[in-house]
Amino acid sequence: MRAVVIGAGGGIGAALSSALEEEENDVVRLTRADLDLTDEASIVAAASRVAKADLVVVATGLLHDADHGPEKALRDLDPVWLARQYAINAIGPALVAKHFLPLLPRTGRSVFAALSARVGSISDNRLGGWYGYRASKAALNQLIRTLAVEDKRRNDRGIVVALHPGTVDTRLSKPFQQGGRDLFQPDRAAVQLLDVLDGLKPVDSGKLFAWDGVEIAP
Repeated sequence: MRAVVIGAGGGIGAALSSALEEEENDVVRLTRADLDLTDEASIVAAASRVAKADLVVVATGLLHDADHGPEKALRDLDPVWLARQYAINAIGPALVAKHFLPLLPRTGRSVFAALSARVGSISDNRLGGWYGYRASKAALNQLIRTLAVEDKRRNDRGIVVALHPGTVDTRLSKPFQQGGRDLFQPDRAAVQLLDVLDGLKPVDSGKLFAWDGVEIAP
């Protein structure tokens, strides 16, 4: 199997790449140096170099940077930061799908997956806050659903899904880790996610699944 991991320089992306290689797959690792989610031309160029694949995983995400963190209240909303989160968490993966889904086979099983988050579930939102991250991941979940509908016309065995990896010990989650049994190391998170993907069927396309294989309501 030929797998492409976008965001292979991050904690989960690197672990996914290594886990796939250990299973003797041909893995193409794409990092920020190879592909800029905010630059469609760089996505086009990366796709042209890949040419074909059986599995594409978008292992990227933005929760905070050196100057911004998740919003705790309405007064913290900043339009520039909101737009940045949408660009990385929703628009970027959608553009990746635009140019990488056509590389997947038109017959037989194929998988396109993007890392989302449980906090992107509207029905699961009971705490509020984290406006930009929640909203951009909710947008990603809707994009995944829409992509799945269209991709079914291209390949009725194709699978397009969003994945919630849980809380993983990476730079993204570092400031917000609670510790305990639900904090996963990247290598364990990678194996869990690949196990979920292995168990999916075409009927699961368009959905959001947690690291344990349980579907998360939108």
